[in-house]
Amino acid sequence: MAVAAYASLLSLMHVLDNVQHRARRHQLYLHTKQTQSLQEKVNFLLGYLELHSERISQEMEEVARQIVVVVDEAEHTIDFHVVDQLREGSQEKRRYMAALSPFGRDINNIIEGIDSITRKLMMVNEEPVDVQEQPVVPVGSTTLPSSDKNTMVGVDERLLQVVDELTRDESNLQILPIVGMGGIVSQQYSVREILLKYLLTDKKDKKGTTSDKKEGKGDNLDELGVAELGERLYKLLFGKRYLIIMDDVWSIKAWEDLKLFFPNNENGSRILVTTRLLDVARPLGSRNHYFAINFLDDDKSWNLLCEKVFAQKSCPCQELEEIGRNIAKGCRGLPLAIVVVGGLLAKSKKTREYWEFVAENVSTFVNSGDEEYCLKILSLSYNSLPIHLKPCFLYMGVFPEDHEIKASELAKLWISEGFLKPVGGKSLEEVGEEYLKDLIDRNLILIRKRTRSGKIKTCSVHDILRELCLRESNREHLVRVPKAQHVFLLSEHENSVCFLCGHLAGSDRIHLQEVLVGLRSTTIASPSVCEACNNMYRNLNRLRWVKVLEQIDHHESGESSLQHTKLQYLVVKTSSYGPDLKFVFPHTISLLWTLQTLHLDVPSFSEPLLLPSDIWVMSQLRHLTAESCTLRDPLINRFEGKDSTVLENLSTLSSRGFRCSEEAIKRVPNLKKLKSSYGSYRAEDSCYCLSNLARLNKLESLSLEYYCLLEDIAFPASLKKLSLFKCEIPWAK
Repeated sequence: MAVAAYASLLSLMHVLDNVQHRARRHQLYLHTKQTQSLQEKVNFLLGYLELHSERISQEMEEVARQIVVVVDEAEHTIDFHVVDQLREGSQEKRRYMAALSPFGRDINNIIEGIDSITRKLMMVNEEPVDVQEQPVVPVGSTTLPSSDKNTMVGVDERLLQVVDELTRDESNLQILPIVGMGGIVSQQYSVREILLKYLLTDKKDKKGTTSDKKEGKGDNLDELGVAELGERLYKLLFGKRYLIIMDDVWSIKAWEDLKLFFPNNENGSRILVTTRLLDVARPLGSRNHYFAINFLDDDKSWNLLCEKVFAQKSCPCQELEEIGRNIAKGCRGLPLAIVVVGGLLAKSKKTREYWEFVAENVSTFVNSGDEEYCLKILSLSYNSLPIHLKPCFLYMGVFPEDHEIKASELAKLWISEGFLKPVGGKSLEEVGEEYLKDLIDRNLILIRKRTRSGKIKTCSVHDILRELCLRESNREHLVRVPKAQHVFLLSEHENSVCFLCGHLAGSDRIHLQEVLVGLRSTTIASPSVCEACNNMYRNLNRLRWVKVLEQIDHHESGESSLQHTKLQYLVVKTSSYGPDLKFVFPHTISLLWTLQTLHLDVPSFSEPLLLPSDIWVMSQLRHLTAESCTLRDPLINRFEGKDSTVLENLSTLSSRGFRCSEEAIKRVPNLKKLKSSYGSYRAEDSCYCLSNLARLNKLESLSLEYYCLLEDIAFPASLKKLSLFKCEIPWAK
């Protein structure tokens, strides 16, 4: 529970920062000294866990469990009082309400609970620890960088045999099974790339190879049955030379259900099947032939370990070679184990004592005959992570298997969960990039794509590592309140999309009636939820929900969507219902006082949806994407404090017809990405004040679409990327 305790304390730290920020802006009234005292105690516990999280004992686990309970109660109490104050419109009413509320007394109770836990921690720290303490792996230890390439070691010979079989002069359809343990067959993504490269450069027949993935695009395949989908696949492949790769097949029945849909075109088509089960591979192969990818021998295991630790095929330190060979041998030839342990060693000090510790643990973890030993090896890498990285890694379990994750979205989700600790001079997004790079360097997360500038664009986590994430997250009860939510007002998705993560859901439902507080009725009392979220939020705490989005048209009215007040990441998607549709955002949207990311995907009409001016008081907002919506100008009289800057955290803004007035620019000083379109719907407004763009000193990306001559515009010196559409700017300018 130490990881859950640390994550809970981090989340509370962000909540207290938010509360004190609003108090300085006169949006809230609270007992400042009490709140500061509570924050100091929270920071102390965070520092303590960072130093002593490796001291695993039953007493420590019990104290960590108490931390989670007390912090959860603290967040709920603060949320209750903050929302009650925000419901009051004027500062006078809020000040009067704060004077009468038991907010101060409740904060004192929280402080007493934290003090009690701190005393218990001190007592635990004085007691000897029964278990062996692990050597500390410093986060900033000096290490040689590990190789950034997917090193292919030990499978080269078998790979060439597979390639020969794929390209042999045989016109009939051939099925080639590859069998091996998880981590040998499917872990090396470059296997697929090399196989495809061999086929596509085969001079015998390049023109006939199919790579058409666009056929059928736009159809709603979710509504089709197996027979209809199979017929489409058969028609797509008929008459073409194709290569199909079926990865990680677990049963003969799966193949029997699919084989009828693969036509034998007698043109050299091939189906490559990977599986972990010999009983599946043996009967699948044409001519009863299959390829077994064996474990690495000791020398090749050692070469792979050196490649990952030292970025070369030999050990530069003779003192470590014998121990290192024992570590490689202890991995039993499993490339996945070697790669992960290599990532662990690459990020640690190159000392004999630490390597001996790793060697002793590897030899004990791999002594079982089933696949569980691989998870134990992975657990070694996980346990050696600094505690600040553990919540971020465990969160990867919420994504589906083999899911390609956008690095930018991953950082937003980590921020929304409160997993990132602020670092002076860096934005939370920059901290998230560093956390991601650190996890990649440790070979716990894989890079899928990079940007042109070399930054990480997308990433993924291996399925075995994902299993570790799910197991450890459930053991820790890491995520107790869903802080991300997806609202789909789409008829074709309303029963098939998980309302928490936005991925496809099964038949599972999550019952919110038990967690609703202060709400008489709800239209999402039993929404769809995917299996991962169902497991992740099985210990869902009580929540208070508010109506945020109301949709009204001449056909229906009164439909509403609900979000809870602790929400930090919200995506709303709707389909086009016609030009008469009007969206109304009531003032209750500002009750989402911790919201950081708001993405609105709504249809475009001649008249854009007007977002409420309350957006300007949502001080935690970091990313606002609403390309079919217009953000109203800020109301000056709404802000009575000396410093009117409110959205200093806003990094991304995408809207329609954004007016760069002096008041608006002043409120978004740290904006890095701006996208806006301008058209005839505001033709009466001849000035969008685009010359004020030069005052956005941190703007790096600007995208403008303008349906008439754009003349009065100026760009900041910080700009790195500029996209202009239909702006009719003469090249001379």
